[in-house]
Amino acid sequence: MATITSASLPRPATRGEAKLFAEFRAFWRAFVAKAFNPYRPELHYMRGPGPAWRAKHVGLSPAVQSMLAEIRTSKARRSSPSA
Repeated sequence: MATITSASLPRPATRGEAKLFAEFRAFWRAFVAKAFNPYRPELHYMRGPGPAWRAKHVGLSPAVQSMLAEIRTSKARRSSPSA
């Protein structure tokens, strides 16, 4: 004689449980997308002014100006033909 037993099926998730799981899954999906995003604009765009801008906008100190004048005069003396 055969006996019939009923297998208990898992109960369907309620709306609250399904909504909570969906929120949890959405949070982790967004977290992983932001945490492992290879795009880092701060490494490429926010570097500040370059050497050409500094040369144009930054004035030279008097000490540096006198040093440059000495270098220029010494170069001029070396390049001029001596008699």
